[in-house]
Amino acid sequence: MSRFRMYPTRGQEQQMLLHCAHARYVWNLAVEQHSHWRGGRKSAPGFAEQCRQLTEARRDNEWLGAGNADVQQQALKDFAKAKSARFTSGFGEPTWRRKFRHEGFRVIGTDRVPEHNTDGSPKLNAKTGKQVMGRSVVLQKLNRRWAQVKVPGCGWVRFRLSPKGKGAELPSAKTFRVTFRNGQWHIAFAVIPQPIDAPGTGEAIGIDRGVAVTAALSDGRTLNCPQLTTRERAQIRKHQRRAARAKKGSPEKAAGYAKVAKLKAREVNRRKDWCEKTSTMLARTYDLVRFEKLNIKTMTAKARAKPDPDQPGQYLKNGRAAKAGLNRAILAQGWGLLRQRTGHKAPGRIEDVPAPYTSLRCSACGWIDKNSRKSQAEFECSSCGFTCNADTNAGINVAAGQGGVPRPRRTAGAGGATPRKGSSVREPQPAWVGIPLF
Repeated sequence: MSRFRMYPTRGQEQQMLLHCAHARYVWNLAVEQHSHWRGGRKSAPGFAEQCRQLTEARRDNEWLGAGNADVQQQALKDFAKAKSARFTSGFGEPTWRRKFRHEGFRVIGTDRVPEHNTDGSPKLNAKTGKQVMGRSVVLQKLNRRWAQVKVPGCGWVRFRLSPKGKGAELPSAKTFRVTFRNGQWHIAFAVIPQPIDAPGTGEAIGIDRGVAVTAALSDGRTLNCPQLTTRERAQIRKHQRRAARAKKGSPEKAAGYAKVAKLKAREVNRRKDWCEKTSTMLARTYDLVRFEKLNIKTMTAKARAKPDPDQPGQYLKNGRAAKAGLNRAILAQGWGLLRQRTGHKAPGRIEDVPAPYTSLRCSACGWIDKNSRKSQAEFECSSCGFTCNADTNAGINVAAGQGGVPRPRRTAGAGGATPRKGSSVREPQPAWVGIPLF
């Protein structure tokens, strides 16, 4: 999607907040209708029946009737799509939307434009033979930095073009979504971005993702996702303390948490911007991009309390806190977003390499030994003596697909000694774990 920052006036902002309230209200009514269904009962109403009921509700409810009918119908359409995709989307059943958290609405274009087939020929109606007319969003470009879109009940609302969009054409979309979060309005046009062409060099790159180094490339470069500064983190802690001490339900408590949310939104924006720029660089520079296959959802699962070995019946106190801190550090790196956006921009040119032993294998001789990993940043092979940055060594293994190296030697190499046969220090070798070597 093409997403931009909106800058409505005070009056336009009030009207758009009313659209958000209407869309949320209609969505929650649909959720309530379907929540009453049980086995043996009559099925809940579908989209067409809900639209008919919405027309009757608009006549009886003055507040609902004062809103825009298209915005409310699009909320019902979104619910119908979410209901039909509950088994494939991964989000399950549609749930309630809350005020201040789920603020947004979708608008369908009011302009009519002729539709065409994939080969460029005009699309004709099979029965009448007339030209098929489709919907389009009404947009207008003001200059290289600004454009405006027509929102129902608000007129023209300005939004700022991103630096990469300066001088480019505006997106041609049928619908767009307006969202409000942390005091910022954004507009997202429902368009499928064009994939980036491969450079044609045949070069492949491997990426090892970590916490200390967000992305270590196999060519030796290290990329780090920007985080909040020390001063900004101190401000977050200060506002959190003040909000916690404030009276429940007071304006001071709400203002404190709003300031915290604004600072955290700044971190999210930096992470998304970094992922967009990095994924574009990878798609333009390399023909094949290989990532470690990481199950981020499992890695960041909530930790269970572990029993204390010294005190039977007691549990370790710092185990959960340490795991929670590690989960926050992992999620702050944007691993999943970087992989997702690179896949969108370079379809068919992304591969996932199994993660086991990529950081323990020597990229020079293929020997696997956990003693070779001296520290987080230092790798020294215990067989051949090869030294390298540990993250770069893992990136080289990922770029090779964990293959392309001969069978590890069993003799001592320069600068290192092979552990004795059967030692628990050595990890399972590639032939045992089914990793291809050629």
